[in-house]
Formats: sequence, C-alpha cells, structure tokens
Amino acid sequence: MAGHSKFKNIMHRKGAQDKKRAAQFSKLSREITVAAKMGMPDPDMNPRLRAAVNAAKAQSMPKDNIQRAIDKASRGDAENYEEIRYEGYGPGGVALIVEALTDNRNRTATNVRTAFAKNGGNLGASGAVSHGFERLGLIEYPGSVGDADKVFEAALEAGADDVESDEEAHAIWVAVENLHPVARELEKVLGEAEGVKLAWKPNLKTEVSAEDAATLLKLIDVLDDDDDVQTVWGNYEIPDAVMEKLG
Repeated sequence: MAGHSKFKNIMHRKGAQDKKRAAQFSKLSREITVAAKMGMPDPDMNPRLRAAVNAAKAQSMPKDNIQRAIDKASRGDAENYEEIRYEGYGPGGVALIVEALTDNRNRTATNVRTAFAKNGGNLGASGAVSHGFERLGLIEYPGSVGDADKVFEAALEAGADDVESDEEAHAIWVAVENLHPVARELEKVLGEAEGVKLAWKPNLKTEVSAEDAATLLKLIDVLDDDDDVQTVWGNYEIPDAVMEKLG
C-alpha cells in the first residue's frame, strides 16, 4: 500500500505488491475491522467501512473474508488496534510518512525504526516531515474507466479539487470533509472506486537518483511487508528512465 510519487511509479510497484496477496488481505481485514468497530457495521451507514470494503473488493478479496472481518468487530472479540503515524527521511532526503494500525505500539515502533536504519533512512519525531504535506482525500480509479477528459469532467461536477491521470490510473484529490460525498457522486458516473481514503499529498517533490531510488524502494518494500504498516506516503519522484533500469 505504497504512497504517492508519480502515478505510473506507483502502478509499477503495485505489480510486485500484488504477489503478496495474503499479507495484503490481512491489512485490508484489519482496516475493515477497525472501521466497523468505530462506527456502524453497515457499509451504507459507515463511510470509512464502505471505503475499506471497496478497497478490499478492488483487490479481489473474497466476500467471505470481508464479512468475517465485519462480524468479528460486531461480536466485540476483535483486537484493539491503535492508529499511529511515523515520520522520517529515506535515501536522498526523501520525506516519508508511515501509517500503521497496531495492537503493540513498542513492536511496531521498533520494526519501523529498524527498517529506516537498515535502508539508508532515519526515523524522526512526530511532525518532522508532515508539514511538507497536505492532508487530503484521495479517490482512485483505474485507467480503464475512461480517458483523462471524462474523469476530469466527472470529478469537476462532483466537487473535486484536482485530478492526476495517466494511461493506467486516475487520482482524484478532494478536501478531507468532501471525501465521501464526492466519492458517492463519482460512483454514479464511474462506478465503485478502487480506493477512497485519507492521504498525504506532498507540497513539493524530491527527484531521486538511480542509486538512491534502489535503496528507497527497498525501504518502502520492507515497511510494506510489516503487518502493522497500512500505508507509506512519500514526496519522492523517480524518473521513468530510472524506474525502467530498476525493472
């Protein structure tokens, strides 16, 4: 569940992440359970749960798994997860924000700190890098829903603030308070989104060298592999030529 650079960079990495299906389902189940515990267990009455369920469906998570996670929360026998944010710097001075859901704060902090230390980065204090990002809502669609003009027009009508498109995907940015209303309007035109979530959008991008890019992507992979880590956001921009060399 890596964060934002150029959208094609994300999609390139997403291919590798899809192989880790079991781990991905575990993270999705955790988010569904937390969302169901925090509000109504009905996705139609709980925007966060609806977004979590839609994200699970987009990853082809079986319906039984989704329902099991909701039922677990409804019965009250689900683990108590805490939402934690970590901030730090990766190779090349790239700013990273790591979002986690954990039932053991000490374990998660140790794992995240170790990942940074062993892969050319360093973990900072709370607020170390988030001042360089804007907290926004992000609605994601695959490129197959339509061309950039169609998505832009739909997003504009729905009340979105910005759209980033390429051949493979569309990223629609909205104010936090408008995330779910805009998502509902877009669903009428474009169908269910692949992702509806709160995100960290960098104010400025940092272009990464070939050498730093390899280490940075390794750091992000290590973080992604941690069961407690839900999302990694960054202000990195990796040139297409570098991505092609990294394969």
